[in-house]
This record gives sequence, structure tokens and C-alpha cells, in this order.
Amino acid sequence: MPRGTPFHSRTAALCESHAWRNWSGYLAASSYTLVPEMEYHAIRMGAALIDVSPLFKYHVTGKDATRLVNKVITRDAASCKPNQVLYTPWCDERGKTVDDGTAWNLGDGSWRMTSAEPNFKWLQDSGVGMDAEVEDVSEDIAAAALQGPTSRAILHDLVDGAVDKLRFYRFTRAKLDGIDATISRTGYTGDLGYEVWVPREKAERAWDALMDAGRGHGIEAAGMLALDIARIEAGFILAEVDYMPSRKALIDAQRYSPFELSLDWTVALDKGGFVGRRALREEARRGPPRRIVGLEVDWARAERFFHEKGLPAEPPRLAWRSNVPVYAGMWQVGRATSGTWSPLLKRYLVLATVDAGYAAEGTELEMEITVEGERKRAPARVVKRPFFDPPRKKA
Repeated sequence: MPRGTPFHSRTAALCESHAWRNWSGYLAASSYTLVPEMEYHAIRMGAALIDVSPLFKYHVTGKDATRLVNKVITRDAASCKPNQVLYTPWCDERGKTVDDGTAWNLGDGSWRMTSAEPNFKWLQDSGVGMDAEVEDVSEDIAAAALQGPTSRAILHDLVDGAVDKLRFYRFTRAKLDGIDATISRTGYTGDLGYEVWVPREKAERAWDALMDAGRGHGIEAAGMLALDIARIEAGFILAEVDYMPSRKALIDAQRYSPFELSLDWTVALDKGGFVGRRALREEARRGPPRRIVGLEVDWARAERFFHEKGLPAEPPRLAWRSNVPVYAGMWQVGRATSGTWSPLLKRYLVLATVDAGYAAEGTELEMEITVEGERKRAPARVVKRPFFDPPRKKA
């Protein structure tokens, strides 16, 4: 039975739709209103407050804490400065992705790691023989993502300007309505945004302070449906949707390396030994067999299939998650895994895995679309990710 997060007393009161889903054993709102598009527009036009407390959180301490983190992740932990956050995958010995998440240099020799999947035992096993201790602090910390163009203005008054000069993927400590809070300039929307981390027992007070401060800045609580549209626009992959964590994979085809995820920039092969390095060096030499890419579907062509049936041509207003064939000529060369109509960009955007030979930007492909039980093919072109990348995100 899923249980409430530390913010549940507040999110439950706001959830008019009564639409909930299970996120790692917690109740997460799919949407708060019956029209989730408005929650999406809060992300892009104002500010959205999203409960992300179900993320797993680990505290790594000890003399060898940095050594353990560096052994596990594919990024170079030694290059991570105090108060900096690294987005990173971590791999098994075959170079296949166990999970992707963040590693935080807390500045005192210890680290925080966050992930969507449980990794406690993995981290413990990786640290055998080291002077390092891994503590699961998932239950102790509540987390809320404040995302959108007015998010900085909301936090400015609350934390006495502590975030005004906070750089992208950095964090700071501040008092938020008298609460000891950690604020990171991170998020899963691809927009200007922050994540606020507070002690579990202070969660309700922190939520109230953020909502009160945001009333003049267009703040709304947002659920997973709105977040899914935003993360696809940002080109972000999602575990168990766009790829399968290697521990959960049943067959080799479900396992992805960081190169297959198109995360080449996260793999520091020259940093020294880490789990999966040998396999990744070999894959870098020969090239990955497939890639996750962004596709833009030609909706003007696709809507003709609906008109031919006498149906209104309505693009998917909510994000979908399924396996949809992608073709080049007569041959299936991949599968789409996530897609949505972008309300902001007015484009049909898709994340897909395709054979490496078809991954170059500008490659013309086709994606299957089913209309009244009939399978059609709509033109689709490989385009650059992220689809949406506003200057304010990193400015």
C-alpha cells in the first residue's frame, strides 16, 4: 500500500482530481486538477511546485567517500567542486546503466547521491574494503521542485537573496522561513528551477512558505502528467520507460550503456578505474550499436490519416509511454518510447531508440501511428535535443 510523502497533508488537500500513482511506494499526484495542461503551463509560464520526495537519497561518508563515489559513477568525482552537483549514470561491469541520478559534493569530504531507483545495496557492495559508509537518508529528507521562470523571484525573498547568484547544478544552504534548507539549482523540467531539500518534520511548513511566497508569481502545484510533458520537451530520459535499469532487465536488448543513451559527455574514460570502464572503453572504440535520439513527427502529414476516417485530428495532449515502431523504408530500425505534443513549441516530440546508422540529425524516418485499428506511418525526422532549451535555464 503506497504511503504519503512528508508533503501529503498539503498535496492531498489540493488534489481535486483524486488521481494518484505509486512512485517507489509513495503516493504521487498524477494531476491536481482535471485539466493537467494548466499545471504544465505553470512550469513554463510561472512556477510549479512538484513533490519529488520519493527520490532515493544516500549519504556517503568516511575517508574513502570520494573514492567510492568515483568508483561507481561514470563522471569524474575528483573534478566536482564543493557545493557542485553532477548528473551521472552508473554502470555494471558490462558497462550497462544501473541507474542515472546525481552526486553532490557536500564540501566536507562527504557526498549525497540521489536516484529514482533503490541503490543502497549497490553502493554498499561497491565500497567493500574501503573506509566509507553509506547511509540511506531517503526517509529523513523531503524534497520539492520549484520550477519555472518565476522560481528565482519566489525564492529571492524567502531566502534573502541566497539563490540570486547560484549557478546551474550548484547548491547552497539557507534559512527558508526559519528552516534549515538546502537549495539546488536542479530539476527535471529543462527550465529555470530549483529543488528544495528540508528535514522531513519541517516539510509542511516549507511547502506553505513556498506556496505563500509564490501567490503573486503564478505558482501552482503540478503533478506527474505535467512533469512528463516538460521532461520530454527537455529531452530527458526516464528509467523503465526509455531504458531499463540493468538490474531489472530480462534480456540483453533491454540493457543500455551510457553511449546508447546518448550520454557520451558523462563518461570520463580517462579518470582511472571505475565499474564498467573496460567495457565502455571497448564500446567507445567500436561505437555503440544504437542511440536514443529526438524525433519530430510531421503532424501535418499525420493528421491526414484521421481526416481520411472522418475523425478530428487531435495530437496527443498528454505524454505517452509505450513501444512504437520506427522505420527507415521497409525496415524497422528502432522504437519510440516517449512522446507528446508540445503545447509551447506546437510540435509533436518523441524520444526513440534507433540503430546507430540512423541517429544523425536530419535523418528522415517514419513512426507508426494507429488510427481506428489501422497502422499508418507518419514522417519523422531526427532533431537535436533538448527540444526546448531556454537561456534562463542556465543564465
